[in-house]
Amino acid sequence: NRTAYGINTGFGLLASTRIASEDLENLQRSLVLSHAAGVGQPISDELVRLIMVLKVNSLSRGFSGIRRVVIDALIALINAEVYPHIPLKGSVGASGDLAPLAHMSLVLLGEGKARYKGEWMEATEALKVAGLTPLTLAAKEGLALLNGTQVSTAFALRGLFEGEDLFAGALALGGLTVEAVLGSRSPFDARIHAARGQKGQIDTAAAYRDLLGERSEVSDSHENCEKVQDPYSLRCQPQVMGACLTQFRQAAEVLAIEANAVSDNPLVFAVEGDVISGGNFHAEPVAMAADNMALAIAEIGSLSERRISLMMDKHMSQLPPFLVANGGVNSGFMIAQV
Repeated sequence: NRTAYGINTGFGLLASTRIASEDLENLQRSLVLSHAAGVGQPISDELVRLIMVLKVNSLSRGFSGIRRVVIDALIALINAEVYPHIPLKGSVGASGDLAPLAHMSLVLLGEGKARYKGEWMEATEALKVAGLTPLTLAAKEGLALLNGTQVSTAFALRGLFEGEDLFAGALALGGLTVEAVLGSRSPFDARIHAARGQKGQIDTAAAYRDLLGERSEVSDSHENCEKVQDPYSLRCQPQVMGACLTQFRQAAEVLAIEANAVSDNPLVFAVEGDVISGGNFHAEPVAMAADNMALAIAEIGSLSERRISLMMDKHMSQLPPFLVANGGVNSGFMIAQV
């Protein structure tokens, strides 16, 4: 007989409106239908699958006050490779990913569109050919499906995975650049980085040492050379790339927690018999992790551009101007760098 938000009340500014018991199922269905207001191109099947898996993981923690059948229905969609049509735009992360998760949930009800075996079709048809049946939501279940940060987290995880690949590629190319322009190995000396103590920098310098090896014709060329030190774009690679590595590591830690988090509201604590409203749907941790990764990716790009500029300059690199023979007739990589 207690009043609990989203279970037997309206939503948002309608939270003080008590809903009659006979209308609770309709309340949850109406919530899903009314919030499916996204726009734009559909999210890729790969990301939709990740969103669904993250939602299953969150609901399985047991604090959302839903029936096992709802989780089983989502798992059945995943296993049958029935992917809901989720528009790319429309989420408000500060209030959870309401609109995109509503589009995901539509298909459970036999509403909206889904892709099955590469073909878009009405959800009712997709469920039918996949041997599944629509679900009738009970109290709280629509809200539990819509509340959460699973869409934001899925996009951030994709950014993390792609950022890690970018980091590894840029690291290797940075080592190659040192070799190409006859750079020194001295800036990667472990003692320099241990003196500073930044873990990302220490580990990145070690990676460069592994890539470059102890000796080569390039390193031997420095034994009696007149160069005092290399330009920043070579010499400061461990510092810049190390700071970027730290951002990726911190983001990975935040996102691993969020991927296993309960980001619903309200939460149901069955043992104590409590239903408590909070704000776990707020995606601030994900947003900050994503912003910091974006900053790191921008810095990797900036450092890469400076290495390219270095190689183009014959006075700095000792390479042919713009990396091309017969310069003048051929402009080489001049415009590519610009």
